[in-house]
Amino acid sequence: MAVNPQEAQDVWKDAGQSVIFATFELNRQDQAKEQAAIQEFVDRYQAIIRSLRIRANDTHLKSSLGFSSAAWDYLFPDAPKPKELEPYQTLTGPKYKMPASKGDIFLHLRADNEAVVYEMMSQLRLFLKDYTSLVDETKGFRYFEGRAIIGFIDGTEAPQIEDAAHYALVGDEDPFFENGSYAFAQKWHHNMDIWNKLTTETQEKAVGRKKFSDLELPDGEKFKNAHNVASQATIDGVEQKIVRMNVPYSDPADDNTGTFFIGYSRYWKVTKTMLKNMLDQNDYLLSFSDILSGQLFFIPSRPLLEKIADGDLN
Repeated sequence: MAVNPQEAQDVWKDAGQSVIFATFELNRQDQAKEQAAIQEFVDRYQAIIRSLRIRANDTHLKSSLGFSSAAWDYLFPDAPKPKELEPYQTLTGPKYKMPASKGDIFLHLRADNEAVVYEMMSQLRLFLKDYTSLVDETKGFRYFEGRAIIGFIDGTEAPQIEDAAHYALVGDEDPFFENGSYAFAQKWHHNMDIWNKLTTETQEKAVGRKKFSDLELPDGEKFKNAHNVASQATIDGVEQKIVRMNVPYSDPADDNTGTFFIGYSRYWKVTKTMLKNMLDQNDYLLSFSDILSGQLFFIPSRPLLEKIADGDLN
């Protein structure tokens, strides 16, 4: 079988105007009941998407649902498991860390209308609240011109939508999980006072691109640990890509501002290599940021979600 984007969940770069990232932890009190509850939840999840796309058909609702390695083992112990789905462990570099955090079930919802995102999450909660606890809910938004909160155009290095399936979707290397995707979710908090005191020239050298035009700087003009240098991954001499989105969040009066990073990839090893490179090279963005959380999830294809809903994953 060939990769078929029509069978995938929404693992593309379309950040939307309003976003919710939500991570839940299973209660682990009654395995059989929780397995049955998640089957119903997955079934309702797909029905709620269909309903809201009818009710608000001009808001470009997108959604993806995933499970961590620990959740997969608990919910589907007799089923096959994605080859690269593993518990994310804290990564440590010479100066900085990328901590692991709790999380069993992950939701990434976005639309052009915040009411639609609210309605979807409020309905989904009805089927999760008795069997899970909330680990984190982060509400993101589209910043000016689709820029990251630090003021630079986001996602220039991400593949174009026409090419994204090759980088985002599992292929025949893992046939049972074809058209699924590995999602790495990571929450950053930025010290914006430090960042905003830097000159534009320094910021550009730190990111590796011009702030206004988004043109890439020549290598000799970048800092050695510029973000677009440190975050690259080359495997067997070939530069790798993932579908990445940096979504701003903020409570500005409380000085709580940051980025929720989501990266969808065909291979977890590619994203993991990027993260390790950022740490090994002391990515400049880490110098004014604290990383609050990180976890790996597998985003099943829509046909695989149907199998989960039907209790037919084996």
